[in-house]
Amino acid sequence: MDGALELLHRVARSTVTVAADIPPDHASAPVLGTSRFGSGTVVGDGLVLTVSYVVVGAARVRVTDIEGKTASGELIAHDFATGIAVVRADMETVFPIAPGGSNRIKVGEDAFVVASVGGDERRCATGAVTSLEPFDAYWEYRLERALWLTCPNPGLGGGPVCNAAGELVGVVSLNLAAVGRASLSIPAECYYEFADELLRYGRRTSRLRRAWLGLFCQAFPNRLVVAGVIPGSPAERAGLAPGDVLVRIDHRPFSSRADLYQRIWAHEPGDLIVLEVYRDGEVLEFEIEGVDVDEFLG
Repeated sequence: MDGALELLHRVARSTVTVAADIPPDHASAPVLGTSRFGSGTVVGDGLVLTVSYVVVGAARVRVTDIEGKTASGELIAHDFATGIAVVRADMETVFPIAPGGSNRIKVGEDAFVVASVGGDERRCATGAVTSLEPFDAYWEYRLERALWLTCPNPGLGGGPVCNAAGELVGVVSLNLAAVGRASLSIPAECYYEFADELLRYGRRTSRLRRAWLGLFCQAFPNRLVVAGVIPGSPAERAGLAPGDVLVRIDHRPFSSRADLYQRIWAHEPGDLIVLEVYRDGEVLEFEIEGVDVDEFLG
């Protein structure tokens, strides 16, 4: 028991609360708000790993450790495709967590989550990995490998998921109780395997640039419906609207939301993408010029 408590305390000491202020005119502000809070994990000298939705577009970032010490931070890297972000802050007294990855844990094995609930307070939850299956979401997002956990996130998003050795295997992204799984996490290798380019360029440069439209796509049996569009995005500028039923892309049907995303991403920024939608009893065709999402949200 003492060993388990010490392991928990060791991981908690590597966590911070992340607070971010976003300008009202940033593209993410209407959807995510201008004052955001999350959890973060120190992964290197002054480097804090968190989820992108907490800090994207941030003009000001502050981090607070478990001793209550607060330092100013700066968003230095962001990867919309995987959902991670890195903040640099002067946190010399906070030691980095032990590195790992989703290959360091198997389905059925125990895991635990540490999350901030604000300031210097932390909470923990324990559970097990139920799946490493892919995950796609309504905001043009897909992970080919995701950590599905039985334990709920006990606090703010962005905290560490650890294996029994206290190694960072994932970053908590979502609570998913509504679909029968308690939480979903981004594999830690999304940071560790690409840290050099993220820290040098502020983004993933080894991945081919891909188009993004700014759609929110809600999946229903046998149909995909536009649930919304990002303000100022290519989708909004082209005229797509909530309630549009997506029918075809580039004059060909698609088989699923994941298939639609892959067909969008097969295009480069600047390409014209043709979407056909059903609206008010007729099929409408839209030509949409895709953009680079990291540049759009940067």
